[in-house]
Amino acid sequence: MASTAAAAAASTAKAIHTLSKPWRGLLIGAPGAGKGTHSTALSNRYPSLLTISSGDLLRQNIAAKTSLGLTAQTAVAKGEFVPDEVMIDLVLGELRARGGVYPEGYDVRASEELEQSWVLDGFPRTGVQAQRLDQVLERSNAALNMVVHLEVPFDVILERIAGRWIHAPSGRVYNTGYNPPAVAGKDDVTGEPLTKRPDDNPETFKKRLTVFKEMTEPLLEYYEKKGVLFTARGPTSKIVWPQIEAEMKRRFE
Repeated sequence: MASTAAAAAASTAKAIHTLSKPWRGLLIGAPGAGKGTHSTALSNRYPSLLTISSGDLLRQNIAAKTSLGLTAQTAVAKGEFVPDEVMIDLVLGELRARGGVYPEGYDVRASEELEQSWVLDGFPRTGVQAQRLDQVLERSNAALNMVVHLEVPFDVILERIAGRWIHAPSGRVYNTGYNPPAVAGKDDVTGEPLTKRPDDNPETFKKRLTVFKEMTEPLLEYYEKKGVLFTARGPTSKIVWPQIEAEMKRRFE
């Protein structure tokens, strides 16, 4: 059995594939729905794919005690979502820094198109964030062309969270229910202690899932109207990943 959920999903993407055209995509899913797992599987399948996780950026900034991180930490501790402007500054700043869009102020000619493929994991989560992202992409001739919605039952997510443990330095994730570490409480690679994320508790997560549903339904309608939404449904990555894999083949290989 794979030592992490990400490794389990990534094992189905053993062969290296190339994208026939740039993919500018999003992964949308509730907290605990498997965005990180499927982001890892996608990057293993397509080595040229740039992946940016809003959750990882948040945790890095919180750990570093940046001004954005301190603002975010207050919201996370209460089980609330981080303010739009904080997320916009974090994610779009990272996307620019890593070549996913042209630098701010760059005069883009109509014939210019960046070849970099990328997927944003967990951003945008609100209409304000989505509109700001669209504005930036329009200025770079880089419109979104596939948004992946991970639809996982909320009761399944709550079960996952109850058993989730992490190795904070590396980001490796374990679950006592279906992919436990070889030694209880220890990371398989380093042997260091595993910990719980501060917000990995049922009370906080129930609140986050409720807020997520309220905020995300309009966002999904927005991308459906634009004709870029693809929904993959199921309780496990073994069911969800083949749906994503098949759609990627159809659209981009």
